[in-house]
Amino acid sequence: MGTFVLVHGAWHDGSAWDQTIRHLGSQGHPAFAPTMAGHGKSQPRNVDHRKCTDSIVRAIVERGLRDIILVGHSFGGTVVSKVAEQIPERIRRLVFLNAFVLQDGHSLVDEIPPSHAALFDRLSQESGDHTVMVPFSIWRESFVNDADLETARRTYGQLSPEPYQPCQDKLDLKKFYSLDTPRSFLNATEDIALPPGEWGWHPRMSARLGVYRLVAMPGSHEVMYTNPAGLAQKLIEAGRD
Repeated sequence: MGTFVLVHGAWHDGSAWDQTIRHLGSQGHPAFAPTMAGHGKSQPRNVDHRKCTDSIVRAIVERGLRDIILVGHSFGGTVVSKVAEQIPERIRRLVFLNAFVLQDGHSLVDEIPPSHAALFDRLSQESGDHTVMVPFSIWRESFVNDADLETARRTYGQLSPEPYQPCQDKLDLKKFYSLDTPRSFLNATEDIALPPGEWGWHPRMSARLGVYRLVAMPGSHEVMYTNPAGLAQKLIEAGRD
């Protein structure tokens, strides 16, 4: 199996994958988790979606990586879709981990409930630098709902404000939808970061992939924190030939 390239979601940086990388490595699978532009502690936030995408492409190309399994989590799904357009020849398989699979011409904000969009709009306006920080109450109850309070607090401390412009950018995905790159959708079944049902991850997002492999595991939106060993095993399953 090729190298896993793990692309984080909103509020995260590459360190979110540290334990997952350790478990992948223990089973003989190399993995690399770059931090996209505008993310991480003390990084400038004035980025758009193109800069986020280009930073991941650059990280892959500069390391000479090929035959990769490219994994996108949450917001990272929008990024790996655009990365796949730029360097399809380097990608063996795409894996969407409870990730956004946008409709052509949509932004991430177009794909979330109106109440969520209104909250993010308000938070970005109040921030002073066009960023959004997820409130702790939402993080605890909707993102790490399979964790205890101590874990919720510890992981919340690892987050950073999210640049809001990349979430507002509408993406031309015609090329992505023309690709024949194999793809998988990994669904954590207790994930309620998007409300189940009309707005849920699966099958709403996954069905847009066309022919795809579905892999499921128990857990919340943040299984890389709450069950990294189980996640590593399911990523191997999702990424296999």
